[in-house]
Amino acid sequence: MCGSEEKTGYNPMKKSINTVCIYCASSNQIPQKYFEAAKQLSQTLAEAGIHIVYGGGGTGLMGQVATTAMQHGGHVTGIIPAFMKAAKWDHPEVENMHIVTDMHERKRKFIEQSNAIIALPGGCGTFEELFEAITLKQLGQHTHPIIIVNVDGFYDPILQMLNKVVEERFMGEHHRDCWSVITDPTTIIEAIENAPGWPDDAINTAALM
Repeated sequence: MCGSEEKTGYNPMKKSINTVCIYCASSNQIPQKYFEAAKQLSQTLAEAGIHIVYGGGGTGLMGQVATTAMQHGGHVTGIIPAFMKAAKWDHPEVENMHIVTDMHERKRKFIEQSNAIIALPGGCGTFEELFEAITLKQLGQHTHPIIIVNVDGFYDPILQMLNKVVEERFMGEHHRDCWSVITDPTTIIEAIENAPGWPDDAINTAALM
């Protein structure tokens, strides 16, 4: 990591993490190894007493995250757009389900209602959420740790692209501190606790002039 406590506005004190947002797939047809990773992740979080905010779905890794967390005494909040609720994509056992107008409001509430972000494997929706979270962090709109759970190399191509973006100066070297990567979902608590701090005034170093 390239973070430094010399950065202007840098605060080395970590916030207390009590709520995490999880981005992940809704497909039921993905390999079983990703379901196992989702189980391990959500069980670890639930047993640590960490509240989970997620997309509200009842299928795929979304459903697995919520079901496993609830089975282990965890608290879960779903945030789902009205059109997905109308299509009955919501998890029927999640009592704390927030219905929002559209995808934009959903993504905004994901960040507003959590203090760390986790990306499990997923499709275009997951990628969009992850990249938006990284972009907003670059711009100083939040300072949440962002943890990418790279199960069996799933995120390798995206991580290679991010490295290329830094190497070719589309982002600064310091922007590598926006995210952290783990391969073992059971190490999620340690990863959150050890994530580099991020300055509140990150907007001042967001652009490379």
